[in-house]
Amino acid sequence: MCCFSQEVEYVAGTNIFARPAKSGGQFLVYSMTLKAKSDLSMILPIPTPKASKEDAVNFINLEKYADFFDDMRKGFPEPVVKSRGPALGGAPTPKPEPKLVVVEVGSFVASFVPTVKDFSRLDEQFKLPEGTWDKLPQYKEYGFAVFKLKKGEHKVHPMAFEFPRADKSKLFFPTVHIHDGKVHERANFDHALFCQEADTQMKWRESPQPAQFFMKKADQAQGIVNTKGHVYRLQMVGTYKNDDIWV
Repeated sequence: MCCFSQEVEYVAGTNIFARPAKSGGQFLVYSMTLKAKSDLSMILPIPTPKASKEDAVNFINLEKYADFFDDMRKGFPEPVVKSRGPALGGAPTPKPEPKLVVVEVGSFVASFVPTVKDFSRLDEQFKLPEGTWDKLPQYKEYGFAVFKLKKGEHKVHPMAFEFPRADKSKLFFPTVHIHDGKVHERANFDHALFCQEADTQMKWRESPQPAQFFMKKADQAQGIVNTKGHVYRLQMVGTYKNDDIWV
């Protein structure tokens, strides 16, 4: 879910990587470019087991591997097309509850919100508008990874974490959009999804080589990537049903 607590002017170039963790949980890496007029939070619902503890999510600092997805894209070289002429066009007041724990993760701070009701423990600026979660009943039992971001226009270095999965048989990609405080049936996608060790379908493209040949700073990825395995990619550009992706 690309979900923001404040309205954003635009979001583009979203990349998401997912892989099962040895613990039975899942690694998730998320990156995008955005422009916003005020400080805000990006909220990622994650299918954690019910009643997960506040320290259930392990946030991973990838600030030293800001080009994580640049390298991953190199694993999918585009075929060279010969042309007789120049190329045309291009790719388009009750007692307050204790505040949630905040973790510094590179250039931003992050928190794990165990349940929807726990959003009351975040500052108002970093919550969704009142009533939004009522329109999204599928997240009733979910936990949430919340990243606080600064206003302005910038490319956010990859946000990464490991979380326990309620369903260990599938990988989860948070792709539901809320950019203006409203839940729309369909949304514009500009996403590249990457994964390893999943039951991908034919529409996913496999990297010709294992990850060790293109993830040049794999040691900085802190075990997120299986360097001996191939990577799979799914491009989603255009208008799609506003929903999450499971593999």
